[in-house]
Amino acid sequence: MYTAKLNRNENTQEIIEFVKQNGFGILVSTVNGKPWATHLPLVINNEGTVLSGHLARGNAQWRELTANEEVLAIFTGPHAYISSSWYDHENVPTWNYISVHVYGKIRITEGDKMLTDLKELTNKYEKDSVKPVTVEGMSEKFLTAEIRGIVGIEMDIARIESTFKLSQNRDDKNYKVITQELEKRKCPFDTEVAQEMKKIRALD
Repeated sequence: MYTAKLNRNENTQEIIEFVKQNGFGILVSTVNGKPWATHLPLVINNEGTVLSGHLARGNAQWRELTANEEVLAIFTGPHAYISSSWYDHENVPTWNYISVHVYGKIRITEGDKMLTDLKELTNKYEKDSVKPVTVEGMSEKFLTAEIRGIVGIEMDIARIESTFKLSQNRDDKNYKVITQELEKRKCPFDTEVAQEMKKIRALD
């Protein structure tokens, strides 16, 4: 992934937290020699060394995931159009965004390991439900039938690349105007980008 030096985030804990908060990723590999991408929820461990999830058994992608092939998982966060009309000088429009690319090799999981990963994934997204669903609460017959339709996967993370492009190249005056203009918009992503900008440069 191309990342300008100014936009690289090398804070491991911030990157791990970003992936946790934006866990619906895109798994990219090759199938029959052609690019193949699957949108799916993935869970990263606290150390940032492993991603886990599952694919539909009918998805051809898992059949060509081998221990020797490096694959890519992409995670994206808020993004926003930045109008150059906001600057106090002539310039061009641009786009602010956050994206993380995770590279590694995949292995297939099954049995107790896959069940543990399913529990973790379900608990993560059910925790705010009024009546949370749990894997443990599912009948054995139902759970057994559902599990037959999926294939567990686990990635050993080899490296992570991140881009936090948040107008770091602007002076304080223009930086502040950008956040103010973003906050005026109705799009939630615009507001989130403004909040992320404020995290890296607090201005009165």
